[in-house]
Parts: sequence; structure tokens; C-alpha cells
Amino acid sequence: MTPVTRAVPRGTKHADRIRVLIVDDSLVIRHLILEALGADPGIEIVGAEANGALALARIPELKPDVITLDIEMPVMDGLETLRQIRKLHPRLRTIMFSTLTTRGAGVTLEALALGADDYVAKAANAGSLDKSLVSLRNDLIPKIKQFFAMPAPSPLVKTVRPPAAVRATPYVKTQVVVIGVSTGGPQALSQLIPQLPASFPLPVVIVQHMPPMFTRLLAERLDATSPLEVVEAQDGVEVRPGLVLVARGDHHLRFRRLGAAIVAALDQKDPENSCRPSVDVLFRSAAEVYGPSALAVMLTGMGYDGLKGTHQLKNAGARSLVQDRESSVVWGMPGAVAEAGLADQVLPLNEIALALIRLSNE
Repeated sequence: MTPVTRAVPRGTKHADRIRVLIVDDSLVIRHLILEALGADPGIEIVGAEANGALALARIPELKPDVITLDIEMPVMDGLETLRQIRKLHPRLRTIMFSTLTTRGAGVTLEALALGADDYVAKAANAGSLDKSLVSLRNDLIPKIKQFFAMPAPSPLVKTVRPPAAVRATPYVKTQVVVIGVSTGGPQALSQLIPQLPASFPLPVVIVQHMPPMFTRLLAERLDATSPLEVVEAQDGVEVRPGLVLVARGDHHLRFRRLGAAIVAALDQKDPENSCRPSVDVLFRSAAEVYGPSALAVMLTGMGYDGLKGTHQLKNAGARSLVQDRESSVVWGMPGAVAEAGLADQVLPLNEIALALIRLSNE
């Protein structure tokens, strides 16, 4: 078996299998996760505990690489357990289990703000045991492995950097910022968006890979801490300076000209890169409508969504910024753009807002 290698900045692991600790007060869920993960040769279940206090006591002994953490548990709930993990074991990867309810989404976003690396959303009524097992296996295994191995290479990763002739020139003023982000996104956005001043002269449009309800609550949390107005995108809303639009979960977001204005257009066409909303869809539409006046930003995330769209933006003459490996939770999406030679700048997260402000005034 090929060893797995951590592709993110919390140290490097060389091991045959990823060590996982399961923490959930439900015996049924613990067994379900055990069965879902147990058949994968790249994963080793090192323990299963019923609450956070028991898990914290066993982490030094079990030495897990990843912990799956339920939110609602007796003795010590998921949020308090997460706080303790971040203090005592800052390198330990943590995946939260949440429900697809308004309360579940809100608490999940709080967990992500506290430092959880990712989450798995489970439906309140999961249906049959077999369907639950398949769904859990399909959702959880990739999220565990994303921290330890890069996805399979894409042909576009070897794309040669576009010639200078297709790049944006100083004579083309930027008119929109488009952002693609996935794993680690709520944390990254909660740092980036509040740093943009109320006077920021460009509209900002974001695709964050999240289900419905999560995206609305994410927009509300960002709006509460940002000088700019942040809302979940609605079909037909004008894309204007001072407004940050977050793509609605389960809907692609495109641009459409309406007279002299440009508005958001939502649809539920087929997923791209297994994603809806898809960064590729947003970036491709930005290339078509804005051309060289678009500015693309690729933040932390798993996979390659947005790589093709960035390529189209670069061919249209647009500019591209990429979050660097060290500040990314997962350097999949930004790494793919950087390795393809499509990034004008690769920057730490804490420098991206200043770069956007500078470029917006050019």
C-alpha cells in the first residue's frame, strides 16, 4: 500500500494508515462510522468514545491523526471538546458531525470558527441503514484523506503559464472580485472579508462549498462582522460595489447583463466537479461577462474546482490571487491554480485583503 503524506502545514506524517478516533454519544452512530471507515485500507480506527472528556483523556495514548466529533454530547459537548483540542493538540485534525437543521448549521459554523477543520452534515432523517452507510462513507472518507494526500493529478496542473499578452494590463480597471473556497473556507472568509473597508469599491462574489441553510447563516455571520453588506445571493440581485454575495447552497451562481446592470443568476443545473455551487461555473461566467476586469481569488479547499475557470479567466486577461500552502487548511484548489502557473500572486491569507484593496484602486 502506498503511504499517505500530509499535504498541509501541520507537520508531515509518513504512515501506512490514517489513525481515526470516533467521538459520539450514540452507539448506533459509532458503529455506523466504524463500519463506514473500517473497510478502507488507508484508515485505522484507534478508538471510539461516547463524550469529549473520555476522548481527551485517551488522545495522548491513542495518538490519532483525525478525530470525528459529534456536537451534542453529555459530560463534555463537541464545542468544548474542540476548544480543549485546539489548546492541547493544535495539530490534530477535527471533523465535526452536524445535522441539516438551522440549529445544526449555526453550531457547525461556530465550530469552524473555533478551529474545526471540516464537517459532515447528516440529514435529520437519514433513511435506511444501508443508505446512511453509503452516504457516510462517500462523505467522510474523502474529508479524512484530504488532509494527508493530494488528489490525483489533473492535466491542467501542467498547463504552461499564459503569455503576458492575455493578462490584465494597467489600463483595465478591475470591476469585480470572485472568490472560490471550500475546506477551511468559513475561517478564511471570516478573516478576509471583515478586513475589506466600507469604502471598498468593488462587488465581491463568493462560492463556498456548503449546503443550503449553511450558506445563509455564513452570510449572516460575515455581515455581522464586516463593514461591507454580506448577503446570500438571490436571483436578479444587482452585483454592485459595497455588496458581498455568497452563492446559495445547491445553486450555481452566474452573472447576467440586464440593461446597464449586471445581476446574479441562480440555477440548479448539473453539478460540476461534484459541486453545486461550483467555482468553475462562477469563474467561467465572470470571464464571459467581465473579461479582463475580473479579479479571481482562490482560497483553501479540497480538489480542483475552479482550476478550469481560472484558466478561462486568465485567457480573458483577468488577474488571479492564490492563498499560499502555509495558511491553507487544504492546499488542493489553490495549489492546483498555483501549480498550473495561473496565479499572479501566491499570498498568505493575512495579506490578501491588502492586495485586493491595492488592486481595486489601480
